[in-house]
Parts: sequence; structure tokens; C-alpha cells
Amino acid sequence: MSMSDKKSVRGTSERREKIISLLKQQGAVQVSELAAQFNVSTVTIRGDLAFLEKRGIATRAYGGALICEPPVMASERSIEAKQTEHLAVKQRIARKAAEMVVTGSSIILDSGTTTYEIAQQLRDKKEIIVMTNGMNVANALLDATEVELLVTGGHLRRSSQSFYGSQAELSLDNYHFDMLFLGVDGLSLSQGVTTHQENEARLNRRMCEVSKRIIAVADSSKFNRVGLHRIIDTARIDVLITDTAISDEMRRGLEALGVELLLVEHD
Repeated sequence: MSMSDKKSVRGTSERREKIISLLKQQGAVQVSELAAQFNVSTVTIRGDLAFLEKRGIATRAYGGALICEPPVMASERSIEAKQTEHLAVKQRIARKAAEMVVTGSSIILDSGTTTYEIAQQLRDKKEIIVMTNGMNVANALLDATEVELLVTGGHLRRSSQSFYGSQAELSLDNYHFDMLFLGVDGLSLSQGVTTHQENEARLNRRMCEVSKRIIAVADSSKFNRVGLHRIIDTARIDVLITDTAISDEMRRGLEALGVELLLVEHD
């Protein structure tokens, strides 16, 4: 092996070790960011990630990769699979969330199963405005005659019954809402609120921009999970509604970031 070949192998090995270190720190990496950081092509980075995937270190996802160890979210499940998970806790969270919505409130309900339960609790509210990108959320409010219902429109992801895309984002431009109830796939003190879907993350960030307060709703099973795409930093959350199974470490970390906690009973 020539000297140049040895240097190339050593450089590849060192780069992959650094990528592994980043995966351990962050839970997820993106191809474009790695290519810029290491000054190599995206083809080279994809080769690195394929190498790590074969060795069980990473799972490739669109645009990047996730580390292969709990509690990283390895794949997205359908809304039907999520619907009955932790249902009693989700319903308690929904009741607590609904208490925050008073006559005259304007709110956004993100798509998801917890926000669907919130919609169910809002059916008898008077003179409120609800914007949503969730088809299931909108359906829950179809016959709520005192609720003014707005739907973002856009492309429909059937697996999650959610709308996304530029049309959905543009639909928010002329509004300003009192509160956003943001469903959470993963929440980490260091990595923030994350999701698998880039388009979903982009729309959620736009929702955050047009809302006075951000209310995250998540049962404690979502803590310390990391998806590929960040929505917001954890410190951006104004209120987190979750259950009493939250760890002391997570509780202290959230309070240190200035996040108000509202707790409901765990199963």
C-alpha cells in the first residue's frame, strides 16, 4: 500500500470516528452538514453512513442518519399505531390543555394523537379559533359549531393524516395566534424537540413563529428520544404538559431552562 493510500484510509477512519462521536452526542446527523464540516462530498458522507449502518452503529434516514441505540426513534409509526398508546395519559394531558383555552382564544393544534384528544375536549368551547394541519384533528371539530375551524391545506401524508408543504406554511402568514399546542415525537434537553420528517419540522417551526406561546404536549415516553430534524430548542417551550413519570433529572433540566411544567397522573 502506497503512502497516499495509507493516508486516505487513515483519513476515512478518523472521519468515521468523528461521525460516530457526533452521533453519540447528538443522536442524529445530516449529510449536508457533515459534508461541509469535513470538506468532502455528500457521496463520501453517504458512503460513511452506509459503512456505519452495516456495522449496526447507525440507521440511515432521509438526509442523514440516526444512532442505533435507545432512546433514538428508529422509525416513524402510523397514526393508527400511535392512537391507543398511553391513551389514558393523553386524555388527561388533553383535559389539562383544554383548561388553558378560554372564550376568544385563537390557537394552533399540531397534527397528532395527543392534539386529537385536545380537539375532542374543545368541542363545547365558545367563540374560539382553531387552525390545524391535522386531518384527524379537523374531523374531531367538524360539528363543533362554536369553533371557527381553519385548515392549513397542502400535501397530505396519509400515514399521519397531516398536511405539509409550502402551501401549509404560507397559510399561516396572515395570522397571529395566542397559543400553539405542539405534539412531540422526541424531546431532549440537549437536542430540543425533534421529528423524523423534514417537512413537518419546517411547518412546526413556522407555527412557533406565529404563536405567542408554545405549549408542548407529550407523555413521558417521549423524553430523551431524538429524531433527525430539530423543530425548536427546548428552551423555546413556554409550557410542557406531561405526566408524573417524568424523571427528576428531566424536571430539573426543564425548570432550569425556564419551561413551566403542568403534570397529570401517570398510568
